[in-house]
Amino acid sequence: MDYVGSCHCGAIGFVYRTFIEPDQWSIRACQCSFCRAHNALSTSDPDGELDFDAADPGSLQKYRFALGTADFLLCQRCGVYIGAAIESTNGTFGIVNTHALTDPPVNLADSVEISYDSENTEGRLSRRGQRWTPVGKLPG
Repeated sequence: MDYVGSCHCGAIGFVYRTFIEPDQWSIRACQCSFCRAHNALSTSDPDGELDFDAADPGSLQKYRFALGTADFLLCQRCGVYIGAAIESTNGTFGIVNTHALTDPPVNLADSVEISYDSENTEGRLSRRGQRWTPVGKLPG
């Protein structure tokens, strides 16, 4: 199934492809200050596929914080956080913010609060490479 998402103004977006039913998605409510401030609920599927796009490439803002291992993708025009991506020697991987889905499934799984504060850089990169969705397209 394809799940489409975008920022509020439509300048940036994504297509998330997964065979996992929405009621079985792993939805994480990260407890870092960035994710809490954006009310982000993230999901990914290591067997899925993710394409980010930008109808207006100039509106794409990449933001790095904490360990600086991933680009968090925000719209410069409307401020919406749509997901994050990491580029590694094993490829590019990403997550999506389920709150950015344009037509969210009614039967989404419940979210689980999680904290990654105890991870070091190596552990964070390893986890993301194993759990995040392979990215086929990443603008800018």
